[in-house]
Amino acid sequence: EVQLQASGGGLVQSGGSLRLSCAASGFTFDDYAIGWFRQAPGKEREGVSCISGSDGSTFYGDSVKGRFTISSDNAKNMVYLQMNSLKPEDTAVYYCAAGSDIGCVSEYDVRIFSMYDYWGQGTQVTVSS
Repeated sequence: EVQLQASGGGLVQSGGSLRLSCAASGFTFDDYAIGWFRQAPGKEREGVSCISGSDGSTFYGDSVKGRFTISSDNAKNMVYLQMNSLKPEDTAVYYCAAGSDIGCVSEYDVRIFSMYDYWGQGTQVTVSS
C-alpha cells in the first residue's frame, strides 16, 4: 500500500523557519519524484517544489525560490522541505505527493497535479505577522 505522510507543520512567526517531512512507503522511491504543494483557504493549489528520486534534480516555484530547500534521504524514503524566512502568505496546508516520470526541471513539473499519482494528507503551516 502506497503511503505518504507529511508532518512538521505548525505556527511560526514571520521570518521564522520550519522543516516539513514526508515519509514515503509502498513504492520504489528512486523511481518517483516527490513534490510539495500547498493550498491556502480560498486559493488554488500551488506547486511549491519537487525533487527527483532518480537523480536529485530539484525545482522551486518562484514564490519560494531562495527561501525553501527540498532534500531527500533515499535510504530512509524521506523528503524534507526546509522553509526559511517564512511570510504570512506562506500560510497554507502543505501536501507531499509522488509521481513517476517527473524530471523536476521546470515549472511544468509542479503545475500539472495529475502527474502525481499518490498524495498524502496535509500538514498545516501558519505564519503569523
